[in-house]
Amino acid sequence: MKVAIVPSAPALLPAYAGLTDPVAPMREAALAAVEWLDGPVQVIGDDLGERVGRYLLSVGSRQARPPEEARPPEGDLLVVADGSARRGVRAPGHLDERAFAFDAAIDAALRQGDPGTLAVLDEALGAQLLAAGVPAFRRLGRLVQGRLEQGRPVRAEVDYADDPFGVQYWVVRWEC
Repeated sequence: MKVAIVPSAPALLPAYAGLTDPVAPMREAALAAVEWLDGPVQVIGDDLGERVGRYLLSVGSRQARPPEEARPPEGDLLVVADGSARRGVRAPGHLDERAFAFDAAIDAALRQGDPGTLAVLDEALGAQLLAAGVPAFRRLGRLVQGRLEQGRPVRAEVDYADDPFGVQYWVVRWEC
């Protein structure tokens, strides 16, 4: 199973595009990660995440599968999720110093291919830090943990990690 993790940044959608692209490196990394996936892909994310994920899939040659809540998906996943939105005075939620440690824990889990940490992220703290991606990260963690019980390791590659606009975004590829 391949997993691509991309941001739910509205700036990735054409409706929010301007004359210049303020997120060009993130867009390039996200599109490359989506193209790396094979066959039909299940999108995991909130409403905005679903919208961004389906758009990214439509730009490439991939097809989205309908959500499969009842059973673990077979095939590849596109997880659309962000870290906190409180990483600076101009961030959507303004500055909250707790955001840095919270995002650092997610960053380490993503880089190490550690689904266990993602599966138990603190939803209440995530909500306080405006980290809308916590439910998607938790679901990813649970799904991949089930695969690891079968002895399948996770290989992780981070293509992008930054906090433009005071929001933590990642583009990561996991191969399970």
